[in-house]
Amino acid sequence: MARAVRFVLWDVKDTLLRVRRSVGQQYCEEAARLGLRLPAAEVQTAFGRAYRQHSARYPNYGTAQGLGAKAWWSGVVRDTFSQCGVGDQALLDTLARNLYQGFSGPQTWEVFSDSERALQSCVALGLHQGVVSNFDKRLEVILHRCGLRPYFSFLVTSEEAGVAKPDPGIFRQALERCGVPAVNVAHVGDSYVNDYVTARSLGIRGYLLDRSRGQELPTVPAGHRLHSLDELPSVLVRDAD
Repeated sequence: MARAVRFVLWDVKDTLLRVRRSVGQQYCEEAARLGLRLPAAEVQTAFGRAYRQHSARYPNYGTAQGLGAKAWWSGVVRDTFSQCGVGDQALLDTLARNLYQGFSGPQTWEVFSDSERALQSCVALGLHQGVVSNFDKRLEVILHRCGLRPYFSFLVTSEEAGVAKPDPGIFRQALERCGVPAVNVAHVGDSYVNDYVTARSLGIRGYLLDRSRGQELPTVPAGHRLHSLDELPSVLVRDAD
């Protein structure tokens, strides 16, 4: 049992949580509260463009440029609505502030139905758990408000780590927090490159979550794929040695 898993690391977005409605819809709902009526599809398209531009120019919330998530997201929101014809600077500031706060709670985020069962099963198996996520500092509050924070010994977010997946540096920081060899650590996530490939490159037992069964990845053995988090406990027991 020298190689038995002792720690499980988790991705969060689209693994344990997802946004309740599209970003375009939620941005439009906030805009409507301030008297603006905009088409959700237009806002969604503008958001995608703004998000890609800011990600390319200021990777990982602009941590290397001294921005941080709050300023970074403010820029994304302002650019999104500016593309939709909103020119009132005070209104743009209010939208940015309200949406940054609004995306910090359960009214925005939905816990997948199998998430808590899987987390509880890991606890029952005597495993410790942590988070490795390309998320900002709000993740602590989000997990707390969604009722999941008590399951985790630690959180490593890309904003706080100063490095984002697929850079293996963020996983190395998590391994230090685990305090056990990589062979005794498993990681669960929905991204082939960010989660599965990077974790495996460090000797971590990576498992790829493919809820929709839509990822055609012949290089991922069937035993490394999960179609539901309900499958995880038996997989961890199976791979115990």
